[in-house]
Amino acid sequence: MSEQGKGSASASASAPAPGSDTYKGWLFKWTNYLKGYQRRWFVLSNGLLSYYRTQAEMAHTCRGTINLATAHIDTEDACNIVLSSGGRTYHLKASTEVERQRWVTALELAKAKAIRMMNDQSDDSGDEEPTSQSDRSELQGTLKILVSKLDDLSTCNDLIAKHGAALQRSLSELEGLKVPVEGGEKIKAVNERATLFRITSNAMINACRDFLDLAETHSRRWQRALQYEREQRTHLEETIEQLAKQHNSLERAWREAPTLASTTPIAPTINKEGSERLLKEEASDDEDTEYFDAMEDSPAFITVTATESTQHRRSQSNLSGASGGQSSDWNQDNHMSPSYNDVCGKELQPRRQRRTHVPDKPNYSLNLWSIMKNCIGKELSKIPMPVNFNEPLSMLQRLTEDLEYHELLDKAARCDSSLEQMCLVAAFSVSSYSTTVHRTAKPFNPLLGETYELDRLEEFGYRSLCEQVSHHPPAAAHHVISQRGWTLWQEITIASKFRGKYLSIMPLGAIHLQFHNTGNHYVWRKVTSTVHNIIVGKLWIDQSGDIEIVNHRTKETCQLKFSPYSYFSRDVPRKVTGVVADSGGHAHYILSGTWDDKIESAKIVQSSRGGSGSEGKQKTVYQTLSPKLLWKKYPLPENAENMYYFSALALTLNETEEGVGMTDSRLRPDQRLMEDGRWDEANSEKQRLEEKQRAVRRRREAEASDALDEGREYEGYQPLWFHQRRDSVTGETNFVYKGGYWESKERQDWSMCPDIF
Repeated sequence: MSEQGKGSASASASAPAPGSDTYKGWLFKWTNYLKGYQRRWFVLSNGLLSYYRTQAEMAHTCRGTINLATAHIDTEDACNIVLSSGGRTYHLKASTEVERQRWVTALELAKAKAIRMMNDQSDDSGDEEPTSQSDRSELQGTLKILVSKLDDLSTCNDLIAKHGAALQRSLSELEGLKVPVEGGEKIKAVNERATLFRITSNAMINACRDFLDLAETHSRRWQRALQYEREQRTHLEETIEQLAKQHNSLERAWREAPTLASTTPIAPTINKEGSERLLKEEASDDEDTEYFDAMEDSPAFITVTATESTQHRRSQSNLSGASGGQSSDWNQDNHMSPSYNDVCGKELQPRRQRRTHVPDKPNYSLNLWSIMKNCIGKELSKIPMPVNFNEPLSMLQRLTEDLEYHELLDKAARCDSSLEQMCLVAAFSVSSYSTTVHRTAKPFNPLLGETYELDRLEEFGYRSLCEQVSHHPPAAAHHVISQRGWTLWQEITIASKFRGKYLSIMPLGAIHLQFHNTGNHYVWRKVTSTVHNIIVGKLWIDQSGDIEIVNHRTKETCQLKFSPYSYFSRDVPRKVTGVVADSGGHAHYILSGTWDDKIESAKIVQSSRGGSGSEGKQKTVYQTLSPKLLWKKYPLPENAENMYYFSALALTLNETEEGVGMTDSRLRPDQRLMEDGRWDEANSEKQRLEEKQRAVRRRREAEASDALDEGREYEGYQPLWFHQRRDSVTGETNFVYKGGYWESKERQDWSMCPDIF
């Protein structure tokens, strides 16, 4: 039987009817251009579509999940299904058209049910308050009142039965008396009515008795369920407190062991023939890591620096430094020294002096555990947070910080070779994480319709605009156009979960970059960010996962791996490795470095198969030229530790500017109060803005309900500067810039902007 035949048979045998709550089966999922469609086991349950490599993986490893409540379901041909949500798209294929139709039916039913469930639940960001002692007392009082009313109902039941029997006896005695014929007829009619009353009363009594039994049964069930939840909550709090104590003990033990604390990663020996660096591509087994098929079978590889008669032999320190030799094939600026970041992009001198500091962060104490213990398992956007956990920037401004090293794209636009251009694009994708190494504070959640512009046209040749296009789920659209030959756009949805010991932040959505002169169109996605030591210890951030950058014009790819931190690993922390390959899958460049410091590239001159590694995988040995520096992080400004560890660009993002739109983040009052150190006022203002946003949302819901009752169409909220379009390259539906903002700024006409502050 063929592979597709097996998949169809398995799906038909194991999947229930599409109308049931759970639907399972084999489908073929598109992974990448090298591997094409791969067979995966899909499970549809509770409005979520998840997939696994095998059925056995359902017990421990989910490879990806898409929420159907916000997903768009489309069919391309007889057997294909396309699912897109939050910028992520799954291209699926069934073995037969009948099987495809079964899945489409199941997906549509699950989507409708998920939307109903989502509408039934309150989505107010501040409505989910932790259960207090007064809430529990009120709940117990309500149960007591319910029991009392049930007792009253039982008493009425007995009285109706008693009086009904007495009435029946009295009528029977009255019938036995000798009365005139006319009186006998009336007594007979009354007797018939009394009989009907008795039958009706008996029916009501039986219904009341059934209700009483059912209410008592459910009351006991509710009490047991409530008691179980209380015990589980108490157990979870005790477990987390115990873990926190154990973590604290481990930290003390580590500090008391200087030999372990001073241990540094052991670098491989480098002799006069070159250098050797082992780069292991391992898939993380962490249960909260989201897996992608693109890098699932990547082999480990070794790079060895080639020796040539014209090259000087290099020492270990020279290899790990900024830049070694110069390659004749790198036809633009051959020597890319660390000072390149400082020189490039300054052909036009800034016309205004940007600020270089913000008010120092106040030293306010806050009991983190008292807040966090009530937030376990909740969506981060559902947790009411004081500004004490924030930094005085919005998520739109943090998104704009990706442009800190825009000069990498300026240089890439001048490259003649698309593979060299790919190396610079990869370095740019890594550079966006360099500002996060010390930034443990949370940015402000933007209000719906909030915008942020960064106009650096005269200084660096680009203009950037962000807008919050959705509130639940929170999504932001970003568009940048540069006069130096490139355009970047993205739609990012932030999914986050507090796991007790750490906080996971998963950016969903694709980043698009297009160069004007060649039409090269690059697409990639961000990795998962994790904030550790939420309860005990010093907060620190790690980046982990894989990035696949694809040039959709040439089909060239770059596979980047962000290695998660491990206490037992000898690798340098925050390590990033990557391979740049052409459309045929042949590797041309090796990338290496760290996401908080620098990225280097080395051109491959020869590759061969080496021995097997510790996991039985065969390594590929790449012989390379000396590495060249692509990107080096700027040093932080002086006194950065007291200014939220802001970079030089971040310090200018919230600087007041004239002429910006009425919805610009710079005009947000709670954020401005926090930057000025007035945190109590900022908290009050933050609550006012959130309540104002909830009132607007309730008004829109009421208008939508009225329109539905009257049979009218209701368009709902539409962003001001972005609209949804299907991308011709990736097939995804996302928000793209529709124009008009910069023209409105020139006219200073903001009459169309909503009043959100």
